[in-house]
Amino acid sequence: MNLNVLKFRTTAFLWLFGTALAFGQELTDLPEVNLNELSSFSSPPKTWTTASQVIANLKADHSLKTSTGTGILVANPEKKSQHADLFTKAVHGDMILELDYLMAKGSNSGIYLQGNYEIQLKDSWGVTNPTSADNGGIYERWDETKPDGQKGYGGYAPRQNASMAPGLWQHLKIAFQAPRFSTSGTKTANARILSVVLNGVVIHDNVELFGPTRGAVGQEKALGSLRFQGDHGPVAFKNIRISRLPAELLSDGQKEKAGADPIYIDAATNTMIRSFVDVQPGLRVVHAISVGSPKQVHYSYDLDNGLLLHGWHGDFIDATPMWDGRGNGTSRPRGAVTSFTSKLIPAVAQLNNSGAAWPVDSTGTGFRTKGYVMDNEDRPEFKYNIYGSQVTDAIKAKEDGKGLVRTISIDKALPNLYVLLANASSIQELSPGLYLVNGQAFYLELDESTAKPLIRDVEGRKELIILLGSKLKYQLSF
Repeated sequence: MNLNVLKFRTTAFLWLFGTALAFGQELTDLPEVNLNELSSFSSPPKTWTTASQVIANLKADHSLKTSTGTGILVANPEKKSQHADLFTKAVHGDMILELDYLMAKGSNSGIYLQGNYEIQLKDSWGVTNPTSADNGGIYERWDETKPDGQKGYGGYAPRQNASMAPGLWQHLKIAFQAPRFSTSGTKTANARILSVVLNGVVIHDNVELFGPTRGAVGQEKALGSLRFQGDHGPVAFKNIRISRLPAELLSDGQKEKAGADPIYIDAATNTMIRSFVDVQPGLRVVHAISVGSPKQVHYSYDLDNGLLLHGWHGDFIDATPMWDGRGNGTSRPRGAVTSFTSKLIPAVAQLNNSGAAWPVDSTGTGFRTKGYVMDNEDRPEFKYNIYGSQVTDAIKAKEDGKGLVRTISIDKALPNLYVLLANASSIQELSPGLYLVNGQAFYLELDESTAKPLIRDVEGRKELIILLGSKLKYQLSF
């Protein structure tokens, strides 16, 4: 090896090693941040605690109710404070950060990579045109010397709004490439957000950061603490995991184009597409319809079972698997998906009693799909026959774009006819008629005039069932 090259590599290693020693342990040596207590953080403010469960109040801003325990990191400031942010003792350079977080209604927070580059966390539920100040945005830079109205600049809005409702757990994964410096300390390359994936949706891809965002702690550096903002409102975190950035993900600014051009379907108006739909690996619905709304809340429906499969916020459909080349007949959601079922079973069934097992198929029920009719806004209302009666199933986007309203009606009431509202890992009643479902994945709220449903245990899971009179109406918020 050339002696000058060896000397350079040795000097660079010693400089980086010395920097790491000055700051302490690197976060990439800690695969999971301990949330049983706060020892991983430097002088944690009193506004930060641990909890075993966190519940948001959907009707009150900045309200989180916590249960005593560990495993969840919670910031619950009573008012804005200048000294409420939380910093890890360990530092990081390149890394992959993965975590779950939960927002209070109307709340605002952020994650600062190396203390300097903010990924915004915010209750942006239902926002149709997100900016860099919305959930998942790369926050803007700031220059006080510029004229009013121009001080903020250089932020990056998420590609689409993949946000969930307050009080629901959201998943975030960030691949970060730290800035590069010469042995003399001169910056030679800007930091990069290689990717941000929010709730399964890529919202940023290979974004160069030309400097710290607003609120940064100081100058850019090779290593810095991970910082959690805690001065703008209640927020909770769990499952914080850090791993090393694989060398193959490092970017020099070039991005190769891979695969075929995608075939996207938007929903500028109320839109429908027929296709196969994969609910989960190995579970394909072959008679499915996906229904899109300009309010950016969409769903897929199983015609063979009268079953609502899943809903999502954001962009509508990726039809590439169906139409590229010979295709395989499937389409897939482009936004953040919330699943409403884990198996294909009838949505409505007649039971001998409330404890009877739910049928696994519609054999013997006289089930027959009758297609759908369109309402005056070109939204489908599905029809099917069962037990000699006709059911109308109308699923529509809420006016505020924050979920779905479902109305199931029958032309003649039948005894012991039940609707399966939910089959999930957990179902928790928050208040009369309001349920938190599947590990805080979505809310189900019944119309005030509806009879009380039954929560029952079935093979280690929970089922929420209710008698169907002439009509049943409820909302799904996610």
